[in-house]
Amino acid sequence: MKKTGLGFAVAAGIVAAAYVSHAQQVVPVWPEGKIPLKTSDAPEKVNPSQDDIIRLTDVNVPTLTVFLARDTSAPTPAPAVLVCPGGGYSILAWNHEGTEIAEWLNTQGISAFVLKYRVPGNRDAAFCDAQRAMSLIRSRAADFNINPEKIGILGFSAGGHLSVRTCTNFGKRFYEPVDAADEVSCRPDFALIIYPAYLSGTGYSMAEELPVTSDVPPTLLIQTQDDASFIDSSIAYYIALKAANVPVAMHLFADGGHGYGLRKHGNSSDTWPTLAEAWLKRILK
Repeated sequence: MKKTGLGFAVAAGIVAAAYVSHAQQVVPVWPEGKIPLKTSDAPEKVNPSQDDIIRLTDVNVPTLTVFLARDTSAPTPAPAVLVCPGGGYSILAWNHEGTEIAEWLNTQGISAFVLKYRVPGNRDAAFCDAQRAMSLIRSRAADFNINPEKIGILGFSAGGHLSVRTCTNFGKRFYEPVDAADEVSCRPDFALIIYPAYLSGTGYSMAEELPVTSDVPPTLLIQTQDDASFIDSSIAYYIALKAANVPVAMHLFADGGHGYGLRKHGNSSDTWPTLAEAWLKRILK
């Protein structure tokens, strides 16, 4: 029996809902009517999938899906991470590089905020969403019982590029401030950059839009040698961070390709989460 478009959309919506079952709430990134660089009102949709990955596209209303590691009444606030899924700025690998990552962070006592940033094809809008999300999380630290001085960012592939752009361009808003939240810093306190895309220019230089200074936060880089399209991105960023005296750790695996997330495929890159957990313990102590 052939599925209708409506039938698939409903089924996909049910699947998507299942993957955020541990989320406490969904928070709009922008006040209603104040979304900058808005180019479309097309309804969000889920692309067909055969590999257990929910691929969202036509995202025009950015949100934060909240996964708190501690109750809001807990005596000690938790550290937090803004999670940026990848997808080539075309889709968002929503569960694979988003909600699954949030739940993994929760097991380490870290609260997570999964950013549903705008796609497809609007990198500057996505950057606005990421800057705003960092400030919004920090401005509401007391509400979420998180430590405003321990808020990091974690991104995969295109989400890694978005994370690096947020780490290197926090000194100036890419949009006109809309409320008091935008008076709060949008600088991440630390960053985990996982198989990032689009970072390098000619050779091992950085793309011009990514100015690396000593103020970039401490960073962990995860990369595989056989990720032929993007290995230069990680190498270029490592070289730039080292030159700027930014604390940086890089794990370069022989195999694993691109887009593995937390899922294990029998490659050397399968061990990256354990290494990341150890790095997080050191950076957050």
